[in-house]
Amino acid sequence: MDETRRDPFYLTCEKYYIFELLIMAGGMMGAYTYNLRGGVFCNAQTANVMLMSLAIGHGEWRRALYYLIPISAYLAGAMVSEALPSRIRHRRVLRWDTLLIGFEMLVLFAIGFIPLNWPAQIVQVTINFLCSMQYNTFRQAEGIPMATTFVTNHIRQIGAWAVKALRKHDEQARARALKHLTMVGVFLLGGVILTLACGVFGAKAIWLALLPLAVCLAVMLRADLVVEKAEFDRKPHGH
Repeated sequence: MDETRRDPFYLTCEKYYIFELLIMAGGMMGAYTYNLRGGVFCNAQTANVMLMSLAIGHGEWRRALYYLIPISAYLAGAMVSEALPSRIRHRRVLRWDTLLIGFEMLVLFAIGFIPLNWPAQIVQVTINFLCSMQYNTFRQAEGIPMATTFVTNHIRQIGAWAVKALRKHDEQARARALKHLTMVGVFLLGGVILTLACGVFGAKAIWLALLPLAVCLAVMLRADLVVEKAEFDRKPHGH
C-alpha cells in the first residue's frame, strides 16, 4: 500500500500559515476602520444587524436604512466570491484565491489615498466587501474550518477543544486548540500593529496590511504557475 495516500493533499491556499497571514490582515482592516474610518469594525456584520435593530426599536428609520448599505456590501461580496471561481477556473491561468488576494491588495492600496475627511462610509463599505470575499473564499486550513476576518468562532473552538484535550488527554484536540489560539493571537497582533501605525501614518496605515497579503500572493502565484499547476482542477476543501 502506498503510505503517502494516507495523508490528505492540501493546496497552498489551504495551508495554515496562509490563514495566519490572512487573519493578520483581517485584524489590521478592523483596527483601521475603527481607529480612522468611523469607529466601526467591518470584518463581520453582527454589529451592523444589531445596530439596525436598535435604530428600528428607537424609531430612527433613516439610520436603520443606512445599515442596509454595509450589510448589502457584505452580501454582495459573498455572492461574487461564490459565482466567480468556477468561471475563472475554466481559464486555467490563476486560481480565484490568488486573484482575490491581488485584487484585495489593489483596493487597500487605493484606500490609502482616500483623505480622512471624506465620508467614512466609502471605506467601510469597501472593506465590508473585501472581508466578505476573503471569509467566503478561505474556508478551511488543512481541513480545519477557520475564519480569516474575525475570531468569535476561534474563541469558541479553543474552549471546546481544550475541554476535550483535558478530559481525554487527546494530543490532537490540544493541537486544534493551539491552532485556534494562534489565530486569535495573530489577529490581535495585526490589530495592535495597525493601531500604532494609524497614529503615525494616518490614512496610509492600511498599506501595512499589504505586507502579509504580499507574502500570500507570492507563494500562491508560485503554486498556481509552477508547483501545483497539475492540480489546477482540484478544489480547496470546503468548497
